[in-house]
Amino acid sequence: MSVRIDGEVSGGVPSRSSRGRRLLRGPRPEAVPVLVGRAATLVGLLDIAAGVFPRFRHSRMHALAEVLPGSFGPFAAALSLSAGVLLLLLAHGLKRRKRRAWRAAVALLPAGAAAQFAYRHSLVGALIAVALLVPLLRHRDQFAALPDPRSRWRALANFVLMSAGSVLLGLVIVSVHPGRTIGDPSLADRLTHVIYGLFGFEGPVDYQGNTSWTVAFSLGALGWITAVTTIYLAFRPEHPAARLTEEDEEKLRALLARHGGRDSLGHFALRRDKAVVFSPSGKAAVTYRVVSGVMLASGDPIGDVEAWPGAIERFMDEARAHSWTPAVMGCSETGGEVWTRETGLDALELGDEAVVDVADFSLAGRAMRNVRQMVKRIERAGYETRVRRIRDLGEAELERIRRAAEDWRGTDTERGFSMALGRIGDPADGDCLIATAHKQDDEPGEYGDLKAILHFVPWGKDGVSLDLMRRDRAADPGMNELLIVAALQAAPKFGITRVSLNFAMFRSALARGEKIGAGPVLRAWRGLLVFLSRWFQIESLYKFNAKFQPRWEPRFVVYRAPADLPRIGFAAMQAEGFVDLAVPLPRFLRRRRPAPGRPCGHVGERDVRAA
Repeated sequence: MSVRIDGEVSGGVPSRSSRGRRLLRGPRPEAVPVLVGRAATLVGLLDIAAGVFPRFRHSRMHALAEVLPGSFGPFAAALSLSAGVLLLLLAHGLKRRKRRAWRAAVALLPAGAAAQFAYRHSLVGALIAVALLVPLLRHRDQFAALPDPRSRWRALANFVLMSAGSVLLGLVIVSVHPGRTIGDPSLADRLTHVIYGLFGFEGPVDYQGNTSWTVAFSLGALGWITAVTTIYLAFRPEHPAARLTEEDEEKLRALLARHGGRDSLGHFALRRDKAVVFSPSGKAAVTYRVVSGVMLASGDPIGDVEAWPGAIERFMDEARAHSWTPAVMGCSETGGEVWTRETGLDALELGDEAVVDVADFSLAGRAMRNVRQMVKRIERAGYETRVRRIRDLGEAELERIRRAAEDWRGTDTERGFSMALGRIGDPADGDCLIATAHKQDDEPGEYGDLKAILHFVPWGKDGVSLDLMRRDRAADPGMNELLIVAALQAAPKFGITRVSLNFAMFRSALARGEKIGAGPVLRAWRGLLVFLSRWFQIESLYKFNAKFQPRWEPRFVVYRAPADLPRIGFAAMQAEGFVDLAVPLPRFLRRRRPAPGRPCGHVGERDVRAA
């Protein structure tokens, strides 16, 4: 019999109680915030149309107000346009129940209503804005989500996108008054007028009557919105991105010391660009990173399996508080069962992890002939291998390995999140295993005789999990095979009985799709995966892993709804480094990797491009 105490289960496998189903269901979007967000989009478009298009206005009072000196019309048009654009920007935040978006919308809607009435004399337009304000005030308790972690690139992205949008909308504003335009200005003149107007200056296009003021005020409003939103994002009160603190890391290492043998991905929870939530008892934890509004966990929870529900509950509470989309990448079958049971989320098989049992590994036999021949050929070429613990390397050699790993990365963007540690040679990671290949050359390069590196992290007391693979591009092909074989052969002297290699996405589909009798759907799916392998190494990882005759352990993605999968997939690609929305610094301006210690560099990538 299992008894739930303080969010955890005592005795047996965790089970989901009715309380768990109620509390841990996850931050599903409420109907009111979604409807309010859509309504804000509609009202914003109406406000923009009211401020931009003359034919959108149907009032004799407006025709009179347009020609009166000192008319309030041009100012109201700019106010209507400003309110509309800002409501469009806030609509997504309202759908996600963000408190700051709610506060801004409550302030903007009355302004938009006043502009509608003053400029268009439209009672209907004002009532629409008021109709949106009423549910905002009535359901204010549903808009309590905290801000997302601050990104230093958000202000720059806002400036670029808002500037482009303002120029396009400004061209519309300049061009929708054909009956009032003096002459026939060219597209270049109109574009010049827009750019001048965004900065508050007069351009080359002129209009009859008060239309010049209307256009000028509208363009100035767009420039003002672009400047204000950019400045706000750059200097807004900081809600910092989560980081793993020293205290959190110590707790996680203690949990891994007791329960680290359960999951081969457990040690990757120590990446210092992750955050962590602990169960109430502190016996379990879930690590995560927030990417594009997705709260992305990786692997199984750390710690005692009976305490997993408590940590999962804290994770879901955090997601609900910020209105983040919860997701888990690469959990095991047991982890997937607990996640789905405790939260009501769904799971989908993502791929398989290749695990080699050291006792069963041998280069003998027909199946290993290609690997055996490649290793023998490389050894005859003069390469030798060394397999050691990180703690057994000197600081000078470690620094050389770190610099080589960075320079041999092959891409400007670091890759790795769920299955990469992000550092080499940290004093706290002394149990990590490193395999290196060496060859004496007539003209030694920058890194001497070092030609290739494999780095493994601990998997409990008797296992290791592959972290990164790097090699000198000038070295002979087959360095990765050589070092994996060397690590497997040296494993017994380190007390290692199992080695986790790379993760192969959609392995079962690739394996079944190439067999005789595979159906057309499966063959088509395999063909698509082979095509995508040109960019994402799907097939190459599978074939590389299969060389070592591993056993395959399935891994799953846990998600809330099928509609969330594209967003989760995009966030995972960002986290893993396949998609980088930031503007990178030129390589020569980047700092060298810091000395090992608390500040961590990123050196994580299970890279087999050289294989």
